[in-house]
Amino acid sequence: QVQVVESGGGLVQTGGSLRLSCTVSGLNFDVYALGWFRQAPGKEREGVSCIISSGGSSTYADSVKGRFTISRDNAKNTLYLQMNSLQPEDTAMYYCARGGRSYCAGFPGTAYFTYWGQGTQVTVSS
Repeated sequence: QVQVVESGGGLVQTGGSLRLSCTVSGLNFDVYALGWFRQAPGKEREGVSCIISSGGSSTYADSVKGRFTISRDNAKNTLYLQMNSLQPEDTAMYYCARGGRSYCAGFPGTAYFTYWGQGTQVTVSS
């Protein structure tokens, strides 16, 4: 059974940084793409970033390009999201999800992401 657990959220001031982590249990961690998504109150869930199974390629939402960096450690079954220059509009619940393909199929949509964590809250104060 696959379990996805996020950590690392918190309260930070504008311009600050946070590093989110996500552990994914189960076999074949290195076979699937992984993604970070976020959802603010009253808004739809949106794709933030996705990384392919090997870690060799990634994609970002325009709103976070140049500020966020996604990475993965396949030996540790862990996904990361380094978030710099945080802004109040980055405030949201952040979710990690495992894809059903080795590449970022459907991203920034959610249809191809089959396993989700419970989320970790990121709050950026102005």
